[in-house]
Amino acid sequence: MRLQDKVAIVTGAATGIGQAIAVRFAREGAAVVVDYIGQPDVASKTQQQIADFGGKSIALEADISKPDQVQNLIDGAVKAFGKLDIVVNNAGVEKKLAFVDYPLEELRKILDINLIGPFLVSQAAARQMIRQGNGGRLVNISSVHEDLPMPTNAAYCVSKGGLRMLTRTIAVELAKDKITVNNIGPGAVFTPIDADVEAMPEMEKALMGEIPLARWGKPEEIAGLAVYLASDEAAYITGSTYFIDGGMLRQSGSY
Repeated sequence: MRLQDKVAIVTGAATGIGQAIAVRFAREGAAVVVDYIGQPDVASKTQQQIADFGGKSIALEADISKPDQVQNLIDGAVKAFGKLDIVVNNAGVEKKLAFVDYPLEELRKILDINLIGPFLVSQAAARQMIRQGNGGRLVNISSVHEDLPMPTNAAYCVSKGGLRMLTRTIAVELAKDKITVNNIGPGAVFTPIDADVEAMPEMEKALMGEIPLARWGKPEEIAGLAVYLASDEAAYITGSTYFIDGGMLRQSGSY
């Protein structure tokens, strides 16, 4: 198991990509902190999947845009499992609206969760990892839209573009502390948030036309890449984005 005896936090781990990563990490031997927001039962499915094969997890609620809650998340992980080795910044939101009509409050919400959150979580995690003295892994779930423009999704694209530069910058700064920092850039990955697209055959057909492999990605495929980047096998990899998009970036226009 590639993450044996590691301790990992996965933000936004109650559903979708975050859930798949948390479960896969536990299968690979990690003790996993399932970060969630809302009612405690939202994390129960993730924890149950982990418990089914004897994995270790706890669920902690934290709004990652709030510094005090972020620190409680880090402290809770260390209190439960004694240390912190890996953080996956997965929590994210988006809202599609015409740029000229985009409300400031929606922009702030998206930046708070998609960019400020990873900044705060990575900062608090890095402090803990530096104190421990054994290095660590920071993995951000970005998007093809850190590079690829998407009309009516300006706020989301800006947040992911910022995450790209955050990753590159702190990868250089934290290298001396043996902390690696990388992005995963998914393309069209099917999660519950995409049910509206699946329900509109013409929209889904247009989307598949942008993807050379002509299918949705699976959360489990993202989880496999996350395991690699979080493992000792990736100790010499830092400061880059690894796209997992079915070839989308190589032929996509604006759909």
